[in-house]
Amino acid sequence: MTWQQQILRVNLSDGSCKIEPLNMDWARDYLGQRGLGSKYLYEEMDPSADALSAENKLIFATGPITGTMASASSRYSVITKGPLTNAIAASNSGGKFGAELKFAGYDMLIIEGKAEKPVYLHIEDGNVELCDAGEVWGKTVWQTEEMLQAKYQDPQMRFASIGQAGENLCRYACVVNDLHRAAGRSGVGAVMGAKKIKAIAVRGTKGVKSPDPTGFFNTVKQVNARLTDREGMAQEGTLGMIDVTNNFGSLPTRNNRNVSFEGAEKLNPEAMHTPNANGHTNIVTNGACFGCTIACGRICKVDPTHFSVKDKPQYHGASGGLEYETAYALGAAVGVDDIDAATYAGFICNEYGMDPISLGGSIAAAMELFDIGAISEADTGGIKLEFGSAEALCAITDLIARGEGFGADVAMGSKLLCEKYGHPDLSMTVKGQEFAGYDGRSMQGMGLAYATNNRGACHMRADPYGHDFETTEIAGKAEIVRDSQHDMAFIDSTGLCCFPAGCGWGLEEYLELVNAACELDWSIEQIQPMGERIWNLERLFNIKSGLGRKDDSLPKRILEEPADAGTAKGQVCKLDEMLPEYYELRGWDEEGVPTADTLKRLGL
Repeated sequence: MTWQQQILRVNLSDGSCKIEPLNMDWARDYLGQRGLGSKYLYEEMDPSADALSAENKLIFATGPITGTMASASSRYSVITKGPLTNAIAASNSGGKFGAELKFAGYDMLIIEGKAEKPVYLHIEDGNVELCDAGEVWGKTVWQTEEMLQAKYQDPQMRFASIGQAGENLCRYACVVNDLHRAAGRSGVGAVMGAKKIKAIAVRGTKGVKSPDPTGFFNTVKQVNARLTDREGMAQEGTLGMIDVTNNFGSLPTRNNRNVSFEGAEKLNPEAMHTPNANGHTNIVTNGACFGCTIACGRICKVDPTHFSVKDKPQYHGASGGLEYETAYALGAAVGVDDIDAATYAGFICNEYGMDPISLGGSIAAAMELFDIGAISEADTGGIKLEFGSAEALCAITDLIARGEGFGADVAMGSKLLCEKYGHPDLSMTVKGQEFAGYDGRSMQGMGLAYATNNRGACHMRADPYGHDFETTEIAGKAEIVRDSQHDMAFIDSTGLCCFPAGCGWGLEEYLELVNAACELDWSIEQIQPMGERIWNLERLFNIKSGLGRKDDSLPKRILEEPADAGTAKGQVCKLDEMLPEYYELRGWDEEGVPTADTLKRLGL
């Protein structure tokens, strides 16, 4: 089996670090990563506890395929109660950190309690210690990695840390590993900051052992050969989607006032690859996570003469660049078509540890508040927070990152921001989490997926894309959303990335790898019940946290204001027609509570 069959439990309150056996009965029911981490969280904490209290737990979970020779086997998840949403959070990341945690011998790291003063966790196989983080507290992610790397002098050591956004409890702070990969959504970095744990440094030498190395190697070889559509992802990453959504009329623009952006061509892959008037090209190269043969990551540079960095030489180097979601959130959502300004804001997200999707959504809400006169320059500290202003985008991003001035208000997230200034309807969120880059009026299935997602608005927990781009009719969407939510829950629990599913793989390939690695003989029909069990467990957590049918909704704008252009011009999201069908298909009652029969069928 490729489970390491042990977990590391760290109690920050008493300073203890203990190695425990993994619950293998749970592992067989929930597999790993998102599923298994959610099971541990559900069983070990009171879901009604405050997300920023010592009672919340923070779980770093790998999957059984993490760290193996399978392509895209980099993934780990951070599972906790999210302070942005008060819902269960399972934030997924790639890079190399997850594999290194697995190499150290652990399927999972459970952090509980709260430290009296800042600490970081140092792991070298079975040698584990909590260390004083006084020197790195107050530092950025980039500074923290540099300082800890200099201390330990081991180029194979990997780090996951928070920046000042997490320390200051920004509601959408993230956990950053490998400098620009992140467990990005729902505020998991703020939980880390509340617990006063700055970083995790891990070095593993145990590797991952397969019971049948030759058989697993042959399976990997066969399955990897089916990754036949990699070229586009390597060349464009996810950024190519910006032309698709813009042309379709599903690119949320200016806080979802519009569904297409006239400046999209200045943010697309061609713009990233084309030299500007100074001869500067935004993209430097592409990059890959551990074991990946797709390499969809963007490594980019800001033009050193650009206003955002011309007096800041520390930003003249290359780092993680724009993907689709960052280009949407830091471009179209705020009406900015300056690729260097958006790239700079993305760099700040990497360095200070912020989710760029929620950052962009929160700034967009602030810009609309400014536009309608609900806030003024007196509130913003002199920033003309206008849609389309690259200068305003960069200036407010800097303030949010440091938690200063009006930035501290925007760091609350758009829901609390808009409530504070008297216009709650201007928050484009579900359960307090900002939309991703797809408009629910043009993409009806995605609207339903946003509304019903257990961690708030998210584009990664369902796969209605193909059907949404085929038709705006709602027939069949509830079933597609439900079934794909189960599929994604399974994939998120394997330790594998979901992007191979867009490059030639289907569920069969994921299942082949799981069966070969874990000595299982599961059929494709067994995936749906596992995914359904995970989804319902998350739902039960949220119900105990106080969430329910009222939270399975969308902003008034999406439900009542018709799309202004594109394929679905004149339409609103028909959530009220889709949601009852979705509940019925799920075996939930009219209030969205799983019935006793459903829970019994799933072993819950």
